[in-house]
Amino acid sequence: MRDKKKLITVAIDSPAAAGAGTQAKYIAREYNLLYLDTGKIYRLIGKIKLSQKEKFNYSFIKKKVKKINLKNLNDESLVSDEVARSASIVAKDKKIRKIIKNFQLNCAYNPPKKFSGSVLDGRDITSVIMKDAMFKFYITASLKERARRRHLEFKKLKKTVSYKDVIKSLRKRDFLDKNRKFSPLKKTKDSILINTSKLSKKACFIKIKRIMDKKLKINGNI
Repeated sequence: MRDKKKLITVAIDSPAAAGAGTQAKYIAREYNLLYLDTGKIYRLIGKIKLSQKEKFNYSFIKKKVKKINLKNLNDESLVSDEVARSASIVAKDKKIRKIIKNFQLNCAYNPPKKFSGSVLDGRDITSVIMKDAMFKFYITASLKERARRRHLEFKKLKKTVSYKDVIKSLRKRDFLDKNRKFSPLKKTKDSILINTSKLSKKACFIKIKRIMDKKLKINGNI
């Protein structure tokens, strides 16, 4: 395990389609950090549950998580609403969360030496996984704006889903994420709120970069 004090660690929580993934990627590139979209892990497990029900048990999940290749988390099939709903159900299981938590902690605090640290985004990163992260952000946007973005994503993937159905799906997802028994989505007191509703991707990143550069300069990281 690497020395936490020498790592640049960034924790991001957000509701679906708020732009957290995009900002996390920008941060990773700018500061040479390992990026992990933790939601994609749950989507991967959710997809496995849908396709391999007969094998779906805790020991099987452990094996799958151990073999996760971060590049495989970019699979377009993980974007579907069906997989998202399955991921929300899987995320309620305390034992599954524990299995995945160990993988997340290793990514967060023991990234390959070529990286200066890590940036993780998800639903319980600031509150559970990286409580002592150097930077903690809660990125959000209005439901309508998030639905517009997700609808555009589906269009690019040539998926025929109506805007109305996207809003309905996101509203349900928000409820599940914020009301689950274990590790619900919430803004911690020490997280910096970033509302992306009226910000371009670039403007949002500039805002985040200013916050990070100021602290990194004080700490002597830059």
